[in-house]
Amino acid sequence: MAAGLTSIACAFILGERDLLRAGVLILALPLLSALAVSRTRYRLTCARRATPSRLPAGHEAQVEVLLENVSRLPTGLLLVEDQVPYTLGGRARFVVDRIEPHGGREMVYRVRADVRGRYRVGPLTVRLTDPFGLVELARSFTTTDRITVTPPIVPLPHGRLTRSWAGGGESRARTISTAGEDDVAPREYRHGDDLRRVHWRSTARYGELMVRREEQQWQSRGTLFLDTRRLAHWGDGPGASFEQAVSAAVSIGVQLGREGLGLRYVTDEGETLAPSASFEGALLDALAVVRVSAGRSLRSGLSALRAAASKGDGLVIGVFGRLTTDDAREMARVKRGTATCVAVLVGSGAEAATTAQARTVLRAAGWRVLTITSAASLPAAWVGAAQAAENPEPSAVRGRTGAGEGRGAAATGPADDSTGRAGGVSEEAPP
Repeated sequence: MAAGLTSIACAFILGERDLLRAGVLILALPLLSALAVSRTRYRLTCARRATPSRLPAGHEAQVEVLLENVSRLPTGLLLVEDQVPYTLGGRARFVVDRIEPHGGREMVYRVRADVRGRYRVGPLTVRLTDPFGLVELARSFTTTDRITVTPPIVPLPHGRLTRSWAGGGESRARTISTAGEDDVAPREYRHGDDLRRVHWRSTARYGELMVRREEQQWQSRGTLFLDTRRLAHWGDGPGASFEQAVSAAVSIGVQLGREGLGLRYVTDEGETLAPSASFEGALLDALAVVRVSAGRSLRSGLSALRAAASKGDGLVIGVFGRLTTDDAREMARVKRGTATCVAVLVGSGAEAATTAQARTVLRAAGWRVLTITSAASLPAAWVGAAQAAENPEPSAVRGRTGAGEGRGAAATGPADDSTGRAGGVSEEAPP
């Protein structure tokens, strides 16, 4: 427009009519282009799909965007841009030359995140331009999608730390006894029950139609505890103790869930997730966005652990960072009866003395303690603890503990404490 005005001024000064025509054309062209673009009425639809929508940190996901023209006119040149967080790789931009009526174009790009979290992808922005490239008009869709980046999952070997896990749960109904029909646990008849399940002897006894109960599988249950207190962790970034603890917790939770153990998820702030059929997905979503807490006490978490123990949970696995002696004493009181308690301590060289004291207190109370420097060393410690559970030392079962802990407190023995290091697993003798 400035060039057009300059040409018109020069045409009057020089008396050049052709220059005047050129100036008028240059001045009018942007105005006509703006009018044409503003009156464009394309009807576009957008669909987006991320595969997978939930992925571990360090992996890639593929995002497919389908842009369709549902109007009767073909589109012109389209500049398409999908809003992507910088953590996932930045914006995805495409140039679409022309979309025929009722046609579509599919655009594919990949995203990768090394930091766990829940990220929003979109909305899609379409910029319309005129054939001369003088005017650009932006239009945005409103739909967005979520991509969840979970903590890194470390594969753990199959196998249980103790054979007693199978006894720590409850069944939803009493099962049919194998001793005979007199011991069958019947219930009242409900509409839709198979008549072949009618138990006539109980029907005659109670005076109403009774049917046999279906056998329900006995399922073990346990509690996964994660200490999220800020004071219990150190460092920043992926190598921080909190990130390593989160990765260890999600690895243990996923492994035990796939082995058929019904878990609940508890933090120092209380119970977060109850046992459910979709626990694995809920745990991944919860640990993808978990943050350190400002709390200084384990009181709320201990209350949730005691409540879980009263509901029949036979296993407690706690993942900790820096655990003081007082905190270890409070956690030691959680163990009741034949419950199996396992503590995973994420330690470092600077925290060796504090970790050793906490480990001593927990072991004296009957806890199995795994000390790891990072989540990558968890599988080695897990194997060592599983082997110790399958082959306990008789001398350890009959041993005594110091400081007046009583008989049998050191039943886990020296092989129950496995320390994962770069070279494998080491065993430490009891204090």
